[in-house]
Amino acid sequence: MTVEDAIRTAFREEWGRIVAGLIRMTGDWALAEDCAQEAFAAALRRWPLDGVPGSPGGWLTTTARNRALDRLRRSAVEARKLEEVLAMQHEPDPAQPIEDDRLRLIFTCCHPALALEARVALTLRTLCGLTVAEIGRAFGASEAAMAKRLVRARAKIEAAGIPYEVPEPEALPERLPGVLAVLYLLFTEGYAPHEGDRVVREPLTEEAIRLTRLVAGLLPAEPEVRALLALELLHDARRPARVGDDGVPVPLDEQDRDRWDAARITEGAALVDGLDPAADGPYALQARIALEHDRAPVEPLTDRRAIADLYARLAARAPSPFVELARAVAVGLADGPDAGLALLDRLDGDRRIASGHQLPAARAELLRRAGRRDEARDAYDLALARVPNAAERAFLERRRAEL
Repeated sequence: MTVEDAIRTAFREEWGRIVAGLIRMTGDWALAEDCAQEAFAAALRRWPLDGVPGSPGGWLTTTARNRALDRLRRSAVEARKLEEVLAMQHEPDPAQPIEDDRLRLIFTCCHPALALEARVALTLRTLCGLTVAEIGRAFGASEAAMAKRLVRARAKIEAAGIPYEVPEPEALPERLPGVLAVLYLLFTEGYAPHEGDRVVREPLTEEAIRLTRLVAGLLPAEPEVRALLALELLHDARRPARVGDDGVPVPLDEQDRDRWDAARITEGAALVDGLDPAADGPYALQARIALEHDRAPVEPLTDRRAIADLYARLAARAPSPFVELARAVAVGLADGPDAGLALLDRLDGDRRIASGHQLPAARAELLRRAGRRDEARDAYDLALARVPNAAERAFLERRRAEL
């Protein structure tokens, strides 16, 4: 692994933990992000000369903390804060029962005083380390517009005196929708990275599952929390079979199911089976879809009709172009590719999905199944021109070559 690869990996795996710890330490969001960025800049200078340290995360954490302390020492106004920070490094906070900086960060970002979009965007920036441009694309906003929203969100947290803590039990439900959205996006960014050359960013998926377990412990009676945990487990169970020996993604219908994680499927299935049959929350419906896939011993025995019907319920419950796209593919597999293509045609012109690669990639797959090879090649070409993930690009290139 090159130094550049090591730094890139460390950023993906350590950014959220470092920033969350610095926010707890300093109480200053901007300072935390600045010092984390300075630590990575220092790594770019030092690691090519000194070599990659044995513990990259430990090196970056120490460097970022030292930068923060230096900043505080230089500020006479912050002299008393410095004393508090130094004391916090040696004395645990007995009033906080859950010592997890990242969980505190999620609940702070998801305070009801912030708009839902701001909650998700702020957490994706501070916890996941997504760039402002990446977050802007996710919300269909320009980089400049998203940067302003993030600044306003941080300012509102400071002005409102929102505490950096996991709230009391009675205050948890009102923050739950934002928290679950953030956890799901964190898992999704790990399970299907938007950019880069990896099929899976395992540290992000593991972190999302770990944090979801913590939230489930805080709110054991909330069905959507248990459903989200089930959804993450059922998807993650397929991870061992998702990548071929050549590093190219393996589609679900071609995966070796003997390599799936049976323990995770069993745990996820138990969580789904424990839900009220009438539960129709978006995570409950998605978990049931995932379970239909995971329970089939071989791909031909997958209940495609049940999956298409569940997607129809999900589209009614939580409409979005991405849900409609998944529904179209499911209908195409259940009722034939032409039925799925008709649903995809309805998404043409939707600006929330128009610039991405997902729509032409889905269309290419259904056209391939329909035997419309020339149209499928054109759709693959369009998807290849847009896909930012190198591993997914390799998969699309192989699919096109097969035509």
